[in-house]
Amino acid sequence: MNDESAAAFRLSYVPGVTPAKWVRVWKERRPGVPIELVPVDSTSAAECVRDGRADIALLRLPLERDGLSVITLYTEASVVVVPKEHAIAVVDEVSVADLADETVLHPLDDVLDWVSLPGEGAFERPATTEDAISHVASEVGVLVTPQSLARLHHRKDLTYRPVIDAPQSQVGLVWLTDRTTDHVDEFVGIVRGRTANSSRGRQDHTGTEASPSSTGKRRGERQGSQPKKVVGDKKPKSRRATTSRGKHSGRSRRGRS
Repeated sequence: MNDESAAAFRLSYVPGVTPAKWVRVWKERRPGVPIELVPVDSTSAAECVRDGRADIALLRLPLERDGLSVITLYTEASVVVVPKEHAIAVVDEVSVADLADETVLHPLDDVLDWVSLPGEGAFERPATTEDAISHVASEVGVLVTPQSLARLHHRKDLTYRPVIDAPQSQVGLVWLTDRTTDHVDEFVGIVRGRTANSSRGRQDHTGTEASPSSTGKRRGERQGSQPKKVVGDKKPKSRRATTSRGKHSGRSRRGRS
C-alpha cells in the first residue's frame, strides 16, 4: 500500500454546504481510504487547502484563485430571514427595493458580495451569521443570506423569503493545483457524477477534465462485441439450398424406418 492510499483523504467544507452524498459515494468506491471532514469558516476558507489542512474543499466563491484549481458547482438563491409575524412573511418573494425601510444586518462573515447593502444599517455588525439570525429573532433587523445558511440556523419563530435581485453565493470545489493527486481526481469525478467504470482523466490546472486516452473504448462499444454484418453479406440462395437438403434428409429417415 502506498503512502497516498494509507493516509486519510481530507475534505473541508464551509457552513451550509452538505457533502454527505459525495462522502457516501467515496466510501463505496474507496473503502480502504478513510475520508476526514474538516469544517472551516467562510472568512478564511481557502487557507485550508493552501496550508495543507485539506486535500480538497467545498467553498463559497468568489475567492483568490492564485495557485488554486476551482470548479463552480452551483449557485444558491438568497433569502431574507424575518420573524413569522413580519409583513414580508405574507408574500412569496421580495426585491432589494422592498427592504429599503428595514434594518438590514450585515454579519462579519457575510458571504454575499454586496455593492451597496440595502435598507438601513444596524448599530453594529454581528460577528457571525448565526448571531445575526438571533438578532432577527429579537426583532433587531432582518438578514439577507444564502438559503442554505437560513436552513442551517433555522428557528421555529423565523421564516424566510427569496430576494429575487440580491447577490447570490456560488459554491465551488477547490484544491491546490500543485497537489492534484489521484485521490483528488477521484473526488472531482464523484462530484461531477462520473460512474466508477467511466474513464478518469487527470484534471488540468484550470479544473477542466482532460480528454480520455486514445486507447480507451469508444462510447457505446461493448467488450467482446463483433462487427455487425451488412445486408450485402447475406446469401439467400445458399440458405434456401441448406433448407432443401434438410427436408430431403427428413424423408430419407422416414423411408428407412
